[in-house]
Amino acid sequence: MTAAQRYEAFRASGLKLNMQRGQPSDQDFDLSAGLLTAVGPHDTLTPSGQDIRNYSAGGAAGLPEARALFGSVMGVSAEQTLVWNNASLELQGHVLTWALLRGLPSSTAPWAAQPGDERPQMIVTTPGYDRHFLLLQTLGFELLSVDMQPDGPDLDAVERLAVSSTRVKGLLFVPTYSNPGGETISAAKAERLARMQAAAPDFTIFADDAYRVHHLHATDRDVPVNFVELCAAAGNPERAFVFSSTSKVTFAGAGLGFLASSAANIQAVGNWLNAQSIGPNKVEQWRHVRFLEGYPGGVEGLMARHAEIIAPKFAAVDEVLGQELGRGGELATWGTPKGGYFIGLDTALPVAKRVVELAAAAGVSLTPAGATYPGGLDPNDSNIRLAPTRPPVQEVRQAMQVVAACIRLASEEYQAGKQ
Repeated sequence: MTAAQRYEAFRASGLKLNMQRGQPSDQDFDLSAGLLTAVGPHDTLTPSGQDIRNYSAGGAAGLPEARALFGSVMGVSAEQTLVWNNASLELQGHVLTWALLRGLPSSTAPWAAQPGDERPQMIVTTPGYDRHFLLLQTLGFELLSVDMQPDGPDLDAVERLAVSSTRVKGLLFVPTYSNPGGETISAAKAERLARMQAAAPDFTIFADDAYRVHHLHATDRDVPVNFVELCAAAGNPERAFVFSSTSKVTFAGAGLGFLASSAANIQAVGNWLNAQSIGPNKVEQWRHVRFLEGYPGGVEGLMARHAEIIAPKFAAVDEVLGQELGRGGELATWGTPKGGYFIGLDTALPVAKRVVELAAAAGVSLTPAGATYPGGLDPNDSNIRLAPTRPPVQEVRQAMQVVAACIRLASEEYQAGKQ
């Protein structure tokens, strides 16, 4: 059967499969069903004396119990942790906005106060997370792209940019099981970032550590770095803001975002948030504390259960692509991450947009080609982000068979067009 015939057979089969966004499955959500009953009408007073029904008495940094719990997840103290509402992206937006308006604690001036009409600049890794690009561009940052390498960002490129201008204010990236490639920054690169010279005295590492606890295997896993600790040791204690959330730990639509940084930074962010809000959702924070601390094995135990559901889906992607495309790289290459929520696939030829188009016509929805680059412009037209977490394993296998057929057909079309 030719590539065109195999593709047409898939298109005629009436598939409707979604591999576009990294969402938990209903099985994953079911693991946290106990969250809904973790707090009852007689559990409204916390050990620290907080009445979760009333206005916050402890400021905007979150319940003391929540700060202690998620501080331990991030490897820092409660004093170095702030817990807010759903989504770490919201916290990133708050911090970046205040940096523009007022500057960070390590700043001498607001970031928006650039000479003339020049904009502040932020380094991002590519392929990378489309919501990072959208957030930064919406706030008015100019994006500077560097390659994501197997052991983290291309630090030679980061260092050249950081020393080139005071306009270069920082680096925003995913340090553990990155989106979309699944890479984790090495300890050596993390230490280098912590002590790196920069033209801007307030150059900042914004680490979106969304997948810090999202390991796929019990023992074969990457080791997350502790940027807060590393920056303090390097004499740059205010350099790191590390964000994370429970969005893919408990409920994606009702989780908690949290931030780890120096005590001075946490105090400043808390002050800013206190000016905007009476406080975060304490009921949600207390529910998470009660549920996660009571879960067998705690957060680690819950994530092991998630891995039982998700790991076979990652394995199915690798198995089917290997069977259909071979592993020599003639048609495509893809990652085999040890954790996270995504797999990055690169076509050997510049056909990613055509692959996504063909897949859509055959009933398989993929993340738009180019989404992993600022402005949606992949210079090589090769990168496709695969999101295998929500569909059942059998649907993942079907979707990958279609994707492989699309890669074969798109590659043949491209070669024929060059002749």
